[in-house]
Amino acid sequence: MKYKWEFPRQFLLLLFLGGLMLALSFYFDETMRWWIARHQNASAKIFMRNVSRFGDWPEHAVLGLALLAIAYWRRNKKWVRIFLAMLVALALAGTAARVIKIGAGRARPSVQTETAWNGPKLSARYNAFPSGHTAGSTAFFVTLAFVSWRIGVGFLLVPLLIAFSRMYVAAHYLSDVVCAALLGILVAYCVARWARLGSARGSRAGFGGPP
Repeated sequence: MKYKWEFPRQFLLLLFLGGLMLALSFYFDETMRWWIARHQNASAKIFMRNVSRFGDWPEHAVLGLALLAIAYWRRNKKWVRIFLAMLVALALAGTAARVIKIGAGRARPSVQTETAWNGPKLSARYNAFPSGHTAGSTAFFVTLAFVSWRIGVGFLLVPLLIAFSRMYVAAHYLSDVVCAALLGILVAYCVARWARLGSARGSRAGFGGPP
């Protein structure tokens, strides 16, 4: 008897919700841009610029490598696999976002132009869609959340803050960061499944627990 492969209903539901979120984000692009422009102040600008500056992939990679080194030193094979998976997710999401944004050629909010979508462009001025910062950070921390929700849920505030900072400094539209977040979640899910991490029962033992 041949096995018939089917999409699980949950996947189809998540696909529908993701598409709806993306469509709504495009609809509210200008509304969010207007709201942020009306709520600018010097202190917040400095803070958000620093969040954007230190929320890129190199800082995430350094953090991941440091944690990987500690896990290896503690001889905890489980957490070595988890931190490796987080780094792989970071790299894949960042690469995918980079390829898409070059192909899309969407002008950033700070660029004065009548043509929003310009096709393949290498210039950073036309690399708005999607946000590389958001995609990488989301994939990195959502991978941890897939492994252990209890440990990872608090860290999800990091990609949320980074996403908002990218809009605040006029580097991205709402749809850029929403698309990037969805991309990061998809990559994190695929990496977690590939690495067979799942929802960790052993994660309750803690980072320093036995392998």
